[in-house]
Amino acid sequence: MSRPLPTLGNPKNTIEVLNKYKFVFQKKFGQNFLIDEHVLGKIIRSAEITENDFVVEIGPGIGTLTQYLASSAREVAAIEIDDALIPILEDTLSVYDNVTVIHEDVLKVDLCKLAQEKNDGRPIKVVANLPYYITTPIIMGLFENHVPVESITIMVQKEVADRMKTGPGSKDYGALSLAVQYYAKPELVANVPPNCFMPRPRVGSAVIRLTRHEAPPVQAADEKLMFQLIRASFNQRRKTLVNGLGNAPELHISKEVTTAVLEEMGLPATIRGEALTLEQFAELSNRIGEKRA
Repeated sequence: MSRPLPTLGNPKNTIEVLNKYKFVFQKKFGQNFLIDEHVLGKIIRSAEITENDFVVEIGPGIGTLTQYLASSAREVAAIEIDDALIPILEDTLSVYDNVTVIHEDVLKVDLCKLAQEKNDGRPIKVVANLPYYITTPIIMGLFENHVPVESITIMVQKEVADRMKTGPGSKDYGALSLAVQYYAKPELVANVPPNCFMPRPRVGSAVIRLTRHEAPPVQAADEKLMFQLIRASFNQRRKTLVNGLGNAPELHISKEVTTAVLEEMGLPATIRGEALTLEQFAELSNRIGEKRA
């Protein structure tokens, strides 16, 4: 079924809509609207949107990316928190009969229930131009709440994209890198300069696609414990792993236990968390879990 072509990738049309509604950008919502048709097309292609897909878009803004999604997908649910954008979305999306706008904070929406109602519980695709301040809570919420997601294709701050895909030894490597790579395969799709947005952000952006693993790449007997260990080891990044875990009150792990486990793994007691791979963190949590049992 053919649907209307998008019009909002053109900066002139975006300005017309903003002026018509006298829209004021809200800094607290981190609003930067995409105004580059080439980048918009690239997002749709890399997300591999087809006419069979149910897509959840987070933060549709004035509906720019939403129009592109609606032209390609079976159905789109766009979740928007800003009251001022709801009448604009009703206008810019009025020609599309396959879009539902949900006026809510995405962190309060039951996405598992939405996937069940709209897609019979089958994996959905998430696409978003995410506000920088809330990127990590949204990504981790999707994964940790076990929302049935096939892929997440998102525009984020370049620095955050680098953190998601990097490995041990890099300054960008941290708890987010390990969490994303446990749940998904990250692929950088495009770097996007500030001039592709209105207003221009002060930093560069990137589109990254996270393709959900069918099964985690490592075996952690206690997933919660593994992520507690990961967070504790990066909370005090410059400390050794022995001291980092020993200083985490919620873990109740003595320095002697951590030292013994590292020795069993053939690792020095002076090693820092930033040197461990995801596989090593899984083994560390499994061994510590056995000693605590």
